[in-house]
Amino acid sequence: MLGINWYHELTKKYVTIFGTLFDDIVITRFLSDGTPTQVLKVPITFAPKDKVLTRIIQDADLDRKSAIVLPMMAFEYTYLSYDSDRKLNTVGKIVRKSDDPNTLKFNYNPVPYNYAFSLYVYVKNMEDGTKIIEQILPMFKPDLTVSAHLIPEMDIIMDIPITLENITIQDSYDGSFTDRRAIIYTLEFTLKGYLYGPVREKPIIKFVKSHFYASTNSNTAVETITVKPGLDANGDPTSIESDSIDVNEIWADDDYGFITKYE
Repeated sequence: MLGINWYHELTKKYVTIFGTLFDDIVITRFLSDGTPTQVLKVPITFAPKDKVLTRIIQDADLDRKSAIVLPMMAFEYTYLSYDSDRKLNTVGKIVRKSDDPNTLKFNYNPVPYNYAFSLYVYVKNMEDGTKIIEQILPMFKPDLTVSAHLIPEMDIIMDIPITLENITIQDSYDGSFTDRRAIIYTLEFTLKGYLYGPVREKPIIKFVKSHFYASTNSNTAVETITVKPGLDANGDPTSIESDSIDVNEIWADDDYGFITKYE
């Protein structure tokens, strides 16, 4: 598109970030006397709600090896929308050191987008559901902020807020006693992400040469001043040309001095 191809895998990273928030939830089941009988790690998968629910309902025989074991969770991202409230200056740049001392890498400010996610919690009984939900809700007040290394090439690390927007509960049991019951909690989230354009490189200005004239009608310069960076072999700034290393070996982030020549 527009003659430039790039892919930072940002949507993939946002999906991974969201899913990993809920991949370590564990519940414990107890007997009536308080003795723990079972410890379950709740699995999570990336799948639409209806697809998972269909598999649960169709596997009515709980002894079948292919049946889905509850509790479990699934999530999906449902839509993407531009967030004008977080718009940044479009000409602002993020600048980083390049592999070439005579160039710098830069990227224009990102474009803010909101990613809508739905998290589905499937359980057979209400208590399993509350055990899971009570491990999630206190972490969102109503948002949770995580730091993400979005573009390693530019060393861009951003704080990504994830906001809990809404919670609904659905009991799918409406058939006979042989039908499999599934209580479904649906949690709606908004992840405030950013999308970045391509990383570009631009030459660094290392020489400045100014000509001074006596009048606007003169064609002969009265004085010429040339300025370039100066750095000695020990990495110290210098203003003496004979003490400086080659200008092509001086990086943009070096603590260099200025060599000024008058002609």
